[in-house]
Amino acid sequence: MSWLIIAISAYFLFAIVALIDKYLLGGLMPSPKVYAFYVATFGILALILIPFGFWIPAPFQVFLALLAGVFHILAIFVYFNGIKNFDASRIVPAIGGLSPLFTFGLIYFFSGSKEALSLIEIIAFILLVLGSIFITREKTKEISLKSFQLSFLAAFFFALHFVLVKFVYLEQPFISGFIWTRIGAFLVAIALFFSKDVRTELFIKRKTLNIKTWRVFFPNEAASAVAFILQNWAIALAGIAYVAIISALAGVQYVFLLIFAVLLSLKFPQVLKEEISKKIILQKTFAILLIAVGLAIITFK
Repeated sequence: MSWLIIAISAYFLFAIVALIDKYLLGGLMPSPKVYAFYVATFGILALILIPFGFWIPAPFQVFLALLAGVFHILAIFVYFNGIKNFDASRIVPAIGGLSPLFTFGLIYFFSGSKEALSLIEIIAFILLVLGSIFITREKTKEISLKSFQLSFLAAFFFALHFVLVKFVYLEQPFISGFIWTRIGAFLVAIALFFSKDVRTELFIKRKTLNIKTWRVFFPNEAASAVAFILQNWAIALAGIAYVAIISALAGVQYVFLLIFAVLLSLKFPQVLKEEISKKIILQKTFAILLIAVGLAIITFK
């Protein structure tokens, strides 16, 4: 069950990255398109792994890996766009609930229904998904059609990435498959470079190139890269059916985020502001229990 420990470690780092992402998108780097451009561009640094294991597989495998990388960048672009333009309490729960379901369905479909979770594992999967939804939903708000569309699209793209990358690792060594997916992501960066909005911010406004931004962006991208590699490693190690579980484990990331928020509030009381109430405490506690039980089932089944 080493993939489970690796996946949890990845989501711990993703929680830290998420806090800094919100900071960057909140002012230092206001354009989701430009942010996605940088993420895709720096992904090409995976080429430094070439000496440790790289080969050219069959053309279809190359196509599959490139496509997995493309969908990853498309997913984070739509996600960034969502949290930039709508309340996170609308976007995050929807993605957290839909992405594992899409992953589960896509795996069932592409495997010809041969790869499926057992009944007890399905129960754990449902608990993890519900926990993700409850721990991220902060207020009762109506979801607009636009915010739901973005959530739906981001969740579907994330699911496609998860599933495609698993099929890549079934046929290719981990390092080689990972490099090919990052090349696919870089192709999106090239396409984004031809966007007028991106070129304007890069060469005219130059808002995203100040030292203050880079000092935050580089360490954050380093942590994100390590987290992403760990997540991919977990996907490579896990059985096909368990990829849906790894997707559902995103709830663990939100548990870490909650812990960080509480710790920050001890020094900066304004961080939680009006979010503390008996109802919210009960909701978060219930969500953590659901996630904990789901993890326990997967661990000790």
